[in-house]
Amino acid sequence: MSHDTRVGRIMVPVRDQDAGIDFYRRTLGFELVADVPFGEGDRWVEVAPPGGGATLALVPARDQYDVGRMTGIALDTADARAVYDDLKAKGVDVDVELMGGDGVVPVLFFFRDHDGNTLMMVESS
Repeated sequence: MSHDTRVGRIMVPVRDQDAGIDFYRRTLGFELVADVPFGEGDRWVEVAPPGGGATLALVPARDQYDVGRMTGIALDTADARAVYDDLKAKGVDVDVELMGGDGVVPVLFFFRDHDGNTLMMVESS
């Protein structure tokens, strides 16, 4: 493959795009980078982490692409413990405890967004 490629966006199903924007902006500090009409009466919504990288497209849930799923998304952070404590204090559904941190596996944890979609937070080195 001779073309430059990168992961540009990952689609995350949500019940309500406005609620999704609110969660990802207020809770995770993401930026709204797109909110435009799309198709017939739909919207294309994307949010991005403040440090850049791939965006999350918050798409309406559909038949076999429903909410409450493992997204496969792993977000990097410099301090997983601090993010864990912050999300827990905000009432976010986080795992009971942190994992890793044993010198082999980095500190990480799973959490669920407002619709029950599971994401991972990983401490980057």
